[in-house]
Order: sequence, then C-alpha cells, then structure tokens
Amino acid sequence: MTVSTHARRTRVHVTGAASAAVRPVLEAQRRPARVLAAFPEGVYLEVRTDLEPSVIAVITGEATRLPNSVLLATPLPHVTVGDDALVGDRVVDLGPLSLSVRRWWDPAPPLGAFDAGRLAHAAALLNDPARLGRTTMAGTGRAGAPPGGPPSPGLAGNRAVELLASSCAKGWLVGVVTAAEQLMGLGPGLTPSGDDVLAGLLVTLRHLGAAVGAGRAVWLADWLAATVTFDARTRTTPISATLLHCAARGEASPEVTAVLRGVAGRQALEPALRRLHRLGHTSGADLAQGIAIGVTAVLELSGQK
Repeated sequence: MTVSTHARRTRVHVTGAASAAVRPVLEAQRRPARVLAAFPEGVYLEVRTDLEPSVIAVITGEATRLPNSVLLATPLPHVTVGDDALVGDRVVDLGPLSLSVRRWWDPAPPLGAFDAGRLAHAAALLNDPARLGRTTMAGTGRAGAPPGGPPSPGLAGNRAVELLASSCAKGWLVGVVTAAEQLMGLGPGLTPSGDDVLAGLLVTLRHLGAAVGAGRAVWLADWLAATVTFDARTRTTPISATLLHCAARGEASPEVTAVLRGVAGRQALEPALRRLHRLGHTSGADLAQGIAIGVTAVLELSGQK
C-alpha cells in the first residue's frame, strides 16, 4: 500500500490496549488489511492472513469491547469501506492514525470453581426473561420453547434452536452438530443471529463446564467448537467467523462474561443480563439465548437438576 508524503507528515501516533485474542495477528509480520465496516465508535479491519481471528475491531471506549478488539482513547479517523490499512508488529495503521499496542487484556477470564447448585436458580431466570421486566428482550418463556424463550426474529420459524437446546441437555452430539450446521450464518447483519446463539453457548459450556467439573459439557464444547470453526470464513460473515473462533476458545465481550460471573455468584446476575440484552439489534438477546441453553445443559450434564 502506498502512503503519500502528506499522509506521512500528518500521521498521528497513539497507543492502545488489545484483547489477547488478536495477539497472534498483531504480533505477526505487518500485513495489508481492508476496512470491512466503519462506524463512529468502531472500525472492522479484515487482515489478509491465514491466522485466526482475521478481523480486528478498532474501537473507542463507547463501543462494545468485542473479544477481537483494539481499544484506543482518541477518536477514530474518518475511513470508508474498502479503504486500505496495515496490521502487524503490534501496530495498526489506519488512515492518518498509527496505533501502537502497549497493553493486553484477557477476553476469557476463568470463573473459578463454584457450587453447581447455583445453576438451577440461574437457569430459572435465563429461561424466563419476562422476569427481568424488559420489553426489548427476545420474548417470554413458554411451554415447548427452547431455553431463553422464543428465538429472535432472525431465527423465527426455524426449529434448529430447539434441536440445539434439547440435544445439549441430553449430551447428544449428533443433534448438537446437526443444529449447529443449520444455524451457522442464519439471519441478517454483521453477526447473524444463529452465530450469536452458538457463540453464547460455546462460551458457557466451556467456562461453566470447567468451573463445576462437568466434563461432558466441556467435551460438547470441544466438538461444537470444531464444528463451527471448520471453514467458518465461507459459511458466515468475516466478522462473525472471527467471533466464533474467539467463542470456541471461551473468549467473549465483558457483557457476556459478566452474565457468567452472575451465574457463578461473583456479581448480580439480573443487572448483567439486562446489560447484555441491550447489545445491538438482536445480538444481546441471541447471545443470552445461547447462554441459557448452555446453563441448562451444564445443569443437566452435571447431575444437579
């Protein structure tokens, strides 16, 4: 990529903090990237690399801190979709901005062991979002609906969520994989609803399964991770494929990890769940539904119900 003399003279150098999930890409040799999407609070860059994650979100403090994020304290430069960038050697060059990464944060903090008996209370709340008193949620619990209530509008009319929920609760691998294959890339937007449900489920099975010693849940997480990351770039959007790779390793946004901490009794669950539901148009509700399926599955597979 050619950088003009004027651009070099006006380049602004800043420092920032990045998720450890994107450390392999940021510490690799510098590579070209392009702007996939640009918003006032965040810019998504697709890096031309075989490494995962291949999409990095450069964000300000007002944006959701996704597990593939690089956070800076200054405003973002004006860029448009298709613009060129460079990523690598711990630096992101975006328009006139040169962002050097100096600090890292952990997008998959361990929960630590806790009493599995807490899962029943959490499952009751997660499976009946009407108890939270919010009108913007996916819906209210009803008989025959999957955990977390009815699917979001992006999944309306599709029975894959119900198959996913029932199969996870039984530890039935064939059903889990079949449902995951149907859900990948399903729904509109940068992160389709089906992918968000799978991401919430993956993170929950991995973290809660490990915390309560539910080996079957962790085993399911391993197989589900292999399913959703296999050739993900051709099956969903680049941004969503990256987030599925992150979720497969247990990496998530603070809003998701806060709900898991609430399940474990480390903080209040209901306020954390409300904050999660406020994310995006349907992403928060979809992630919460995946978490609900995961909590119910860990509860069943740990023998606590």
